[in-house]
Amino acid sequence: MAIEGSLVPPNVTTVLSLDDVRLTGRTVLYRTDVNSPLHPSTGAFLDDSRLRSILETLGDLSDAQVVIMGHQSRPGKEDFTDMSGHCDRLSRLLGQPIQFVSDVCGDEALTAIEALQPGGKIFLDNVRMHPEEYGPEKVSEDEERDSEIVTKLSAMADVYVTDAFGASHRNSPTLTGFAEEMPCIAGRLMNNEIRALSLAVNDPPRPYVAILGGAKCDDSLRVALNLIGRGVVDTIVMVGVVGNLMLWASGHDIGSGNKELIRGTMGDEFEKTWEMAERLATDHSELLFLPRDLAIEVDGQRQPLELSALPTQHPIYDIGFQTLMDMRPLITGANCVLWNGPASYFELPEFAFGTIEILNMCAEATGVSIVGGGHTSALVNQRGMAGEVSHNSTGGGSALGMLSGDPMPVIDALARSNDKFRPLLGALGLEPAE
Repeated sequence: MAIEGSLVPPNVTTVLSLDDVRLTGRTVLYRTDVNSPLHPSTGAFLDDSRLRSILETLGDLSDAQVVIMGHQSRPGKEDFTDMSGHCDRLSRLLGQPIQFVSDVCGDEALTAIEALQPGGKIFLDNVRMHPEEYGPEKVSEDEERDSEIVTKLSAMADVYVTDAFGASHRNSPTLTGFAEEMPCIAGRLMNNEIRALSLAVNDPPRPYVAILGGAKCDDSLRVALNLIGRGVVDTIVMVGVVGNLMLWASGHDIGSGNKELIRGTMGDEFEKTWEMAERLATDHSELLFLPRDLAIEVDGQRQPLELSALPTQHPIYDIGFQTLMDMRPLITGANCVLWNGPASYFELPEFAFGTIEILNMCAEATGVSIVGGGHTSALVNQRGMAGEVSHNSTGGGSALGMLSGDPMPVIDALARSNDKFRPLLGALGLEPAE
């Protein structure tokens, strides 16, 4: 089911959208998050879905002069590179030439912006190459407005548009520094993310089922506690490593090897995560759906395992058939389903079954289906099923942060800019024609 306007909760953050403004002939600073996996040897794109995700907004900005900003990785990492490759790939995807500018806010960048013609587009270099944006010399939140990046670029543009949802849990001049300087507008991708994830957190249609899996147990448990605390969820399905943790916290001995895997994965966060797991198992067991059976790896082969056969010396790599059978009516009968995190070690073909079956259930669900980013979102894209769920998030950490109720600086900046500039759109000549 598509996320229609009537389903958006009344307390969703109010931000300016592209429907609120007329940008024909205007100069637009457009912040993206096109940070992409690159081949370690050739630098070739392994996945260009983040570039594809901004094409809708760029289509809406076809009559504007667009200054594209983005980052790739961070200093010190092997895939930290300039944006020339991103510019070239985006040009081909868009079917329009985009000029690459090997500068962020210096004379070369300012000259290129000034020379832009209506409908023209340039792609500035990796913003994290500028010391104000990232690293030891990164400016503080209070200093962003007066940074060189914001001061120089804001003088060259009329509005700021952002689709950098994947970085919306961070502060930096190009992410949050323009809120007081000009109208800051959510692009199509950002607006869709805010609407879908706000729905999942604030006022989902009931019954609401959240499926939480993967290996990031601390994040999944924070999401679970946030949804329970808000009183919006009916069932929380725990699968993957987080499901194994919850079985352990509920009194099942999953075996020393599986326990050590969880401890090693969690590191210093284990004790805090274990406290959350015990709290969920003790205080909210009526809301939890835990695995009914499992699949273990024995000599490279999949072998079913009943809970009564625990503990096991073998690694638990998937949920079992009975678990999936019991899960199906919950998902198909839900009016809203949130899924974040695989149910299995799905990179191994023998153990992909549980994760793929959950994906199929979400695609078959008649209610709203929201996939919460990261590995889960990548799997949806890889299997060509993005069009079969209501929303497939482009954010990993940012989606988890929003679902956990964490501060979201980019969205907060959009809200502040909305409060300041919405009453001024007419005076600025930005109101859409009647």
